[in-house]
Amino acid sequence: QVQLVESGGGLVQAGGSLRLSCAASGRTFSNYAMGWFRQAPGKEREFVSAITGNGGASVYYSDSVKGRFRISRDDAKNAVYLQMNSLKPEDTAVYSCAAADQRIGVPLSQGYAYDYWGQGTQVIVSS
Repeated sequence: QVQLVESGGGLVQAGGSLRLSCAASGRTFSNYAMGWFRQAPGKEREFVSAITGNGGASVYYSDSVKGRFRISRDDAKNAVYLQMNSLKPEDTAVYSCAAADQRIGVPLSQGYAYDYWGQGTQVIVSS
């Protein structure tokens, strides 16, 4: 069982930066791939970024955030981070982290790849 708690959301002006954190419980955190998703009001949940586990540390980004966001993890702290730069109003959403017990052939960009989800943290980007 893994419990996830996000933090770091808030209100920021367009062009600004935020760093989201996701703290995980569980002694096997390093085995899980971790992902960030977001959901804006009235829209479906959207993949943002993912990072593999088991020391692989491959990273993936959606086209909408590539070059602006950076995902990282610190397995010693059971944490994953999302550094968000050059924020735009369209980045406004609830951001959730998720943990995946990696399975071959299941893309980390899909929500069904993940076994555990956090409650989310609100990010609002003003224009």
